[in-house]
Amino acid sequence: MFSLREVLGAVQSYGKAHQFISSHRLWKWIIIPGIIYCILFVTGIYFVWQYSGVFIDYVLNLFTLKTWIEELQNGWVNFLFLLVGFAVRMVFLLMYFSFFKYLFLIIGSPLFAYLSEKTEAIMQNKDFPFSFSQLLKDVVRGIRLSFRNLLYQTLFMLIIAILAFIPILGWLTPLIALFVECYYFGFSMMDYSFERRRWTMGQSITYIGQHKGMAIGNGLVFYLGMFIPLLGWILAPCYAVIAATIHLQQQKLPDVR
Repeated sequence: MFSLREVLGAVQSYGKAHQFISSHRLWKWIIIPGIIYCILFVTGIYFVWQYSGVFIDYVLNLFTLKTWIEELQNGWVNFLFLLVGFAVRMVFLLMYFSFFKYLFLIIGSPLFAYLSEKTEAIMQNKDFPFSFSQLLKDVVRGIRLSFRNLLYQTLFMLIIAILAFIPILGWLTPLIALFVECYYFGFSMMDYSFERRRWTMGQSITYIGQHKGMAIGNGLVFYLGMFIPLLGWILAPCYAVIAATIHLQQQKLPDVR
């Protein structure tokens, strides 16, 4: 389970992130990557929605369900399978968000690592001397964690995709998938702060496991931002890493030397 207080704390950190970005004029680090993210994101949505419909028709035809539904001519059965089809499409969209999100996390690792470090440097009123080797380590760490989370999340999402075909239970699968998505995305955003403190991946995993609400809250606002066309798609990625850094900075995490 997770703490509702931690979820709310992570959600509130987005408001603090907005004030922080405005006060320190970090907009150029937010807008340009956000526009690139937005263009790629919209293109992917179009293709996923189209091909998920093709997949649903293939499954229905494979098990002759489509013919059975047409012969039955029952409005409630038609409505039930329409809901199941919609749930399946939503799960496919969430799976797309997962894969696209991790691709963007991998490509954007240098930017996210820099933004997290810059945020903490401003908050502590001190400079972190630039080190290319350290930045490279941060990027490699971010990529390793992204692949690790992608593997675990893919397994969960495949199970959820199968459950989506079960009537009634299938209606809940988009919500379950959303929480899984939020957790792993928030985890990725928070890990930049852990890496700067020289935490091992094992230590990061243990901490997040004990504070799931922080990760879910961070990822939840990100995904809610995805429901705001253009503006949300542009702002959400970089806001997420800054919000995570601010929230963890307030937890006074210890360095590991």
